[in-house]
Amino acid sequence: MITSVNVQKIKILFVAFVSVLWMSCITDDSKTATTKVPLAAGTADPGKPVDPATLTTIQWIDSVLDKGNVLEGTKVEVMFRFKNTGTKPLVIESTKASCGCTVAEKPEEPVMPGQEGRIKAIFNSQGRTGSNHKTVTVIANTSPSPNHIVEFNVNVLGKTEGPKATTAPDTKQF
Repeated sequence: MITSVNVQKIKILFVAFVSVLWMSCITDDSKTATTKVPLAAGTADPGKPVDPATLTTIQWIDSVLDKGNVLEGTKVEVMFRFKNTGTKPLVIESTKASCGCTVAEKPEEPVMPGQEGRIKAIFNSQGRTGSNHKTVTVIANTSPSPNHIVEFNVNVLGKTEGPKATTAPDTKQF
């Protein structure tokens, strides 16, 4: 038989158990032997320290592009141009598109000071009718920030819209 005394004992045991679990998760940082190394936010390898002597600057020639209207199913190539305006080789560490419909490719070789480079993105318009705004996050050895966002807009016309329609639009009579 469960009595109020038994319920009280169960509550006390439960609180004690939870307290022990909670206390076991707390660590004393002063006893841990870790060395904190300054890192640049957004670097491809967050555990890798950044040498300020390797940083350069970048100027985006094309950071926002408008690709106009395309027919659904078209693969749209987008090229973002940039210039290394610093004194060190510019290394694009990574590129990441905002969704799976866009694939971005980074240059494999460093871009030397004074030279221009390109980041290529391919947008697959299949199933993306209407207005689309996509971004690509670029991480590079740049100062003051390694993070850059480039973007493009494209309007995808359904296969029944526009001058190159492949099928007649659905019509219903009432």
